Amino acid sequence: MRIVLVFLAASLALAWAAHASQPFSAVSCPMTIPDVDCYRGQDANGSYILAAVPRKWSGVLVVHAHGGPRLAPITPDYSDNDLKRFSEFVGQGHALVAASYRRPGYGARMAAEDIESARKAFIARFGKPRLIIVHGQSWGGDVAARVIELYAISPDGTRNYDGALLTSGVIAGATRTYNPRIDLRALFQYYCGTHPRPDEPAYNLGIGLPAASTMSRKELRARFDACTGENLPPDRRSARQKLALTEMAKITRIPEHAMFSHLSWATFLFRDIAEHITGGRSPFGNIGVVYKGSSDDAKLNRDVPRVAADPEARALLKYDSDPTGQITIPVLTLHAIGDPTAAVENEAAYREIIGQAGNGRLLVQVFAREHVHSKLSSPLYPAMMDALLAWIGKDERPSAQSVLELCRTEHETYRGDCTIDPNYQVASFDSRSWPRMP
Repeated sequence: MRIVLVFLAASLALAWAAHASQPFSAVSCPMTIPDVDCYRGQDANGSYILAAVPRKWSGVLVVHAHGGPRLAPITPDYSDNDLKRFSEFVGQGHALVAASYRRPGYGARMAAEDIESARKAFIARFGKPRLIIVHGQSWGGDVAARVIELYAISPDGTRNYDGALLTSGVIAGATRTYNPRIDLRALFQYYCGTHPRPDEPAYNLGIGLPAASTMSRKELRARFDACTGENLPPDRRSARQKLALTEMAKITRIPEHAMFSHLSWATFLFRDIAEHITGGRSPFGNIGVVYKGSSDDAKLNRDVPRVAADPEARALLKYDSDPTGQITIPVLTLHAIGDPTAAVENEAAYREIIGQAGNGRLLVQVFAREHVHSKLSSPLYPAMMDALLAWIGKDERPSAQSVLELCRTEHETYRGDCTIDPNYQVASFDSRSWPRMP
């Protein structure tokens, strides 16, 4: 197994030919931000870097890790929407630097290396910040979690990052957090039988699609709609469509309106993971899962496709993407309770990982009564940042209640409600994902 992991590390490093790095050059900011200058560059691995620097800079640098993983081709403007979405940080006077990553697709260690490269590039051009915060959004939460485990402290003992802010994070670890999606693939095949169709080659559903498949997202959508009628008003769906849609949502705990997105990720993202991380093998499986909640659980558990996870593939994915809990800096997380994309129970899994490593004192989690994923109410972000900076600078460990109070002070500057629920207790990860064999 050690040989396999060493091979993965080497392949990640050599996967893409070296690029000639491009130093930062001044550009127009992708959005109007008063008294802020923007710059673009590219590192030696091909990752495009965007920096936004207020003219009255606070000395705080936010290093942003974007979510996804995005499968669209890398372009120089890849991070523009990230700056727009989280412009509150720049509005507070903090600088922000973001990386496109060197290629589209999966690879948390690869992305973490590119985030670290962006940090170094910023310092080389603008000087050493007073404080450095890594911000990870969605899958970028996993990337940021790996950043602070791998790069927070240099070999010479100097600190590279002072704190981490993880929002809507996919932080349970890839070997667990995608379990509902492999369940959805198996259930879709049970109820619909069209992915793959009977006349198409069979394959392990955990690889998403065979590498040579030409299926498009549009074609997948057509198969999904034909089976579930999700594109139709409820009263126009057939009894069979209603059954498929309702029972898959109930069993997977994935909302009906979000189900196609998860099926798409369980198709195209799973293929990307198989291609880039696991050598074409499936790291996901549902062996031993006992599904409950259908109209006939005995028949479901007898006939649902069973997907076997390859042990070496799981080890490779764990090495790449699962947090270890070995953190040395304060970590503050924010999650919508009704997040339809990255279930809030990711937070329970991350808390367990951090606790098992003996670092629970370095983690504070905040929950908001919202049902979105990509962007919560605007005042929450400056409030979270203020709380994290006070924790670092004054050793004032925040609470959800204290962040709520900070949010109320930001409310007049940033439009939106302060939706934090200081009393929310997140349920265990297994309440969202059916237990299965390791």
